[in-house]
Amino acid sequence: MIKEILKERILVLDGATGTLLQAGGMPNGVSPELWCIENPEVISSIYSDYINAGSDVVYSCTFGGNQYKLSQYGDADVYETNKKLAQIARDAVGDSFLVAGDIGPTGKFIEPFGDLKFDDAVDAFKEQVRGLDDGGVDLFVIETQMDIQEARAALLAVKETTDKFVMVTMTYEPDGRTLNGTTPVAALTTLQALGADAVGCNCSVGPAGMLEYVKQMAPYAKVPIAVKPNAGMPKIENGETVFEMGADEFAAYAKEFVDAGVNIYGGCCGTTPEHINALKQELNGLKPKIGQAKEQGVVLSSARRIATISSANKFTVIGERINPTGKKTLQKELGEENFGMVRTMARDQYNAGAALLDVNIGMPNVNEADLLPKVVKTLSGFSPLPLVIDSSNPEAMANALRIYPGRALINSISLEKERIDKMLPLAKKYGAAFIALPLSDNKIPRTVEERIEFVKELIEKAKELSLTEEDIVVDALAMAVSADSSAGNVALDTIQWCSEHNLATTIGLSNISFGLPKRKWVNSAFLSLGIARGLTSAISNPCDEEFMNLKLASDLLLGKDHDAENYVNHFADSVALAQRKVEFADLTIEEQVYQGIIDGIRGEINSLVNSALAQGVDVGALVNDYMIKAISKTGDLFAKQIYFLPQLIASAETMKSAFAIVEPLIKSQGLETKSAGRIIMATVEGDIHDIGKNIVVLLLQNHGFEVLDLGKDVSGEQVVDAIKEFKPDIVGLSALMTTTMVKMPEIIRYVHDNMVNHKISFMVGGAVITPTFAKSIGADYAPDGVAAVDMAKTILS
Repeated sequence: MIKEILKERILVLDGATGTLLQAGGMPNGVSPELWCIENPEVISSIYSDYINAGSDVVYSCTFGGNQYKLSQYGDADVYETNKKLAQIARDAVGDSFLVAGDIGPTGKFIEPFGDLKFDDAVDAFKEQVRGLDDGGVDLFVIETQMDIQEARAALLAVKETTDKFVMVTMTYEPDGRTLNGTTPVAALTTLQALGADAVGCNCSVGPAGMLEYVKQMAPYAKVPIAVKPNAGMPKIENGETVFEMGADEFAAYAKEFVDAGVNIYGGCCGTTPEHINALKQELNGLKPKIGQAKEQGVVLSSARRIATISSANKFTVIGERINPTGKKTLQKELGEENFGMVRTMARDQYNAGAALLDVNIGMPNVNEADLLPKVVKTLSGFSPLPLVIDSSNPEAMANALRIYPGRALINSISLEKERIDKMLPLAKKYGAAFIALPLSDNKIPRTVEERIEFVKELIEKAKELSLTEEDIVVDALAMAVSADSSAGNVALDTIQWCSEHNLATTIGLSNISFGLPKRKWVNSAFLSLGIARGLTSAISNPCDEEFMNLKLASDLLLGKDHDAENYVNHFADSVALAQRKVEFADLTIEEQVYQGIIDGIRGEINSLVNSALAQGVDVGALVNDYMIKAISKTGDLFAKQIYFLPQLIASAETMKSAFAIVEPLIKSQGLETKSAGRIIMATVEGDIHDIGKNIVVLLLQNHGFEVLDLGKDVSGEQVVDAIKEFKPDIVGLSALMTTTMVKMPEIIRYVHDNMVNHKISFMVGGAVITPTFAKSIGADYAPDGVAAVDMAKTILS
């Protein structure tokens, strides 16, 4: 039904619910889900108002209906709570309108970016999905997602439970990325490949800001795009949160959104039935554009960015170095589950210009099914590059793909029976693309004609699972010319045929020269000939200077390097790059501690710090000259958007672990440094969201501040009591919701009224807070943890 509607017109969603529930009598600090079960007439009235305004779809009041959110209000049964709320929505709108089972965030970070196990998150979401499904919802919406891994977990929970329509909307910061650093196109790439029926964004920004995200996504969208912008930005008037944008102004963006590619449209914070009614009028007669992706090629993603393999793009380098074959040190480290060398290789290949990283950990006497996902998790949090997962072990591949927070490339799938039967379904389930290797159990094709037939057969097998040519990169199968003098021409002719049929291609470059002296010249010549015939990528070593120089020159000569920008910049930076390239093992122990904090190696920092102390490194020098400078460097990387929240947290937690070791020595030697200041932190009354506040606390402590964390749902009275005892310099307040931000000025006024003899500064932050709002309530604004550290230093200076 939904897909049929989308062929004809824009599907209209509802608007905000929280503010209307409060207007209907819901107090602060309660669970909206449990309150609606006790007061069904209020939420039913809101549903009716939205239906009358023109909504086709209403969201069940289950945004916080997962076990992690509900458990904060007692022992409510997750399944029954979601089922009852779905039934309330169904009864309110009848069978002529649609009910979307609403799934919001857990409030926790999921591995590899946090402590919550991925499959624990999936299971928690499944419990919610089952309740909603049995309650009669028509579709599912996974919304306001800041973490692509959490969005994946929720999406898999739906896909593994039901075949109903499901859409996913992420929420992006004003800088155009999620809190974890994911771009709109990276999220779209991951989610549509994983099976989302629609993808888009909601909350955080108004229509103008969200329109830019839609324009980024549309060229890559193969599924409908959904949006729910806010009614502008919030402000406080007469003690209440209001949004600046009226219904007519909000609706005036409708045609621009539809022209940009939006198919599903509603409102988020600050929108009302009046906004939806005005929007409905503007949408009348506008026809949707569905799945009109213009970008061609195989698009892959990490948690932070995309990479495209296609003839229209620059030649793609797939870094080959993370492979233990012939590398005894790497073999030893992998056997010990020490991933330091893996990280070093990833960093070096990224700095050298790789667009993708091939990950192969196959070697004797390891449990690849257990080890491969651990390496994938490590790299997912460490490197921004999408991964090529290289394994012939189906169990290892399944485990790695399940945990990977992006769209990976499988290396590889051939016509060998086990590969086709076990690997191809994994590509489909987890949204991976794959390298098609044209060989079978019985034959390695020696002629161009045979290889083409094998490629065609692989494509047909893929299409049986609804995969397409844009999910496939063909390996032209380079064989050693030392054994067969025709091998080069056969591979080159295969590349040309694939290019003429718009198929992306790759090659294991070094295979062609096997058994020959001075192999680099054969490899270089073959690469040049391959690129000229249409080769789009190669699995090779990006740290090979001649290889990368040839790649850059080829991009330039083929018109893929506008104004020779990449070519010129590469040679301008090459000397500096060579100077920066130092193996981790070659660093002094103090430098290893420094780099370890920057890299966020939580599991290995303790041994590094203990080694430094055992070697007689002065503890004061270690802290002041290396550890503190490392965490400051991490803040700089975050400010420059080289690092994002997962990397920032990893570094901060690594610093915390390292400091726990040296702190007793510092005290015993009388080396305690003066406190940077005393700060109270709290999430305001009525708000149970504290993940952002907890990050700020961790970073402040890293930088020498004494912090008293009062937790969440904190009243003005609690803040005043804490001030009397702790005597802080600054009070930091956090709020995530528009309905609770009004508590900030109330708390500040209460403190001023009750602490007239104390001079205290206030610092505020949270997803809904703006600099203008902060100024209006007499507080300083900190948009994130790094900014909070800088602001605290500024206030106290």
